[in-house]
Amino acid sequence: MARAPLLQLTDISLTFGGNPVFDNLSLTVQQGDRVALVGRNGSGKSTLMKVMAGLVEPDRGQVVLNAGAHTGYMEQDPDLSGYETLGDFASADLPEAEAYRVEMAAEGLKFDPDRPVSTASGGERRRAALARLLAQAPELMLLDEPTNHLDIEAIGWLEDHLNQTRAAYVIISHDRAFLRRLTRATLWIDRGEVRRQERGFEHFEEWREATWTAEDDARHKLDRKIKAEARWAVEGISARRKRNQGRVRALQALRAERASQIRRQGTAALALESGAQSGKRVIEAKGVTKTFGERAILKPFDLLVNRGDRVAFVGPNGVGKTTLIKLLTGEIAPDDGQIKLGTNLEVAVFDQARAALNPDQSLWDSLTGDPDMRVSGRADQVMVRGQPRHVVGYLKDFLFDEGQARAPVRSLSGGEKARLLLARLMARPSNLLVMDEPTNDLDVETLDLLQDLLGEYDGTVLLVSHDRDFIDRVADTTVAMEGDGRATVYAGGWSDYRDQRGDVARTETAAPPQAAKDVAKPSAPAKAAKPGLSFTEKHRLDELPSVIERLEAEIAKLSQFLSDPDLYQTAPAKFQKATDALTERQAALSAAEEEWLALEEKAAG
Repeated sequence: MARAPLLQLTDISLTFGGNPVFDNLSLTVQQGDRVALVGRNGSGKSTLMKVMAGLVEPDRGQVVLNAGAHTGYMEQDPDLSGYETLGDFASADLPEAEAYRVEMAAEGLKFDPDRPVSTASGGERRRAALARLLAQAPELMLLDEPTNHLDIEAIGWLEDHLNQTRAAYVIISHDRAFLRRLTRATLWIDRGEVRRQERGFEHFEEWREATWTAEDDARHKLDRKIKAEARWAVEGISARRKRNQGRVRALQALRAERASQIRRQGTAALALESGAQSGKRVIEAKGVTKTFGERAILKPFDLLVNRGDRVAFVGPNGVGKTTLIKLLTGEIAPDDGQIKLGTNLEVAVFDQARAALNPDQSLWDSLTGDPDMRVSGRADQVMVRGQPRHVVGYLKDFLFDEGQARAPVRSLSGGEKARLLLARLMARPSNLLVMDEPTNDLDVETLDLLQDLLGEYDGTVLLVSHDRDFIDRVADTTVAMEGDGRATVYAGGWSDYRDQRGDVARTETAAPPQAAKDVAKPSAPAKAAKPGLSFTEKHRLDELPSVIERLEAEIAKLSQFLSDPDLYQTAPAKFQKATDALTERQAALSAAEEEWLALEEKAAG
């Protein structure tokens, strides 16, 4: 059965500063669509989403929204001016009877609705914008990097919410695990052209490589044909000049076709150079503790980091991951315990707050003003791993063009700022690399390159990230910070940590303490515990407890709202909406509990 279109773009053309962004673009978003919007940084993903949201007027073409449909848009930098608190912004234009939706979203996304806008961080503002969109429940949701500044628990909550919604949505995200789980179709922006595939992001890289291979084959054939025709033109045209002018014109047309082809954007020329080799033991922490006031950040904690280790730190926002990194690198002192740093350490830091970048400086000054990169007496050169380089040439390695060199840092996109910070970081040798949320805003191709680079790096890496896929690809040790000062060390990446923690949780309820310790060893893989379940079923069984917990919380809030004895008389419409919502969630809870029981029985069998 054909689905009704929610949004249609027909023959859209758009230019910025004389440069074409899109030309004759047409696409349709239908009811129930779950679409990943992908492309290189600067390819126009956010611009296209703003066209879809009606916030950017195209130069030519039509944008038609289905009558009665409502589109909600979450931008990367929401404007909260005019609102006193985050809750005021999130609940704006929302009927009073549905204000509970903001509270539910705030609980899942972990922000305080009463926080004044004036003191809210950029991450809190983005979470409020996301809560506003989810609470409005539009028929079409347009989400631009919704997982930025969310911790893994909040990302899981958002995944569950989007997995259950009936609304259509289009998502821009660097989080591959998020896109793989949620999307069923992919829109790919490549050199101004938008292609669509009716398969989710999981199949994107395979599709992209097949497309590029076919394109390269076609270009190679065209080059060979041009070469053959050009040889004929030189060797044979003098004898047949009048009879073969058509063939000469055909050769000119071939050359024009070849010249008009837009070459693919290259990848950034990322490179890391290890400094002098550090000692074998890079960091040794024994009994380390840290508190701020009444709050315990870290209870007695032990960790040994050897040369070449890749250690990931995971946990909810605000739990103290960055503080632990600063403790381990000697930036701050512990309250108790001992931290020994190895010899010959050369530390390079990628800061998630981009504090090393001055938004009012130009890209040129951002590099030449760095004392570690300055070349004495030369204002147009920077020192890159011991060799002088021209500023513009080095910027081009990171995909900046000459026209951007004198532009202010504030004009850059999130991905471009991340690349500029990488340019500063990678200019100097190091043997201990500290990367705090390096994946935010980077496109898939740059993430692939960064992953390969870290794999080949001779030094040691400390990584803070909420990108589960990136952690799996890079880390060989994971430190999980779970609140109340608890930090546990696990072998492997994110998936290994989840499997090991799952084994411990199941064993603790069924075995005495010593048996639990034995089963929790890495030698007992999680797959053996559930031989009757497929990978998808096992994943569903793991996530159902959080789904059930969320539904129970929503039911409790709705029940409290309906407990007002005067509600039916004073606001019958609100009473009916809340009653319908309560009935829907009770049915969903019953279905989730039955599904959980069925999967548990299958696993036990």
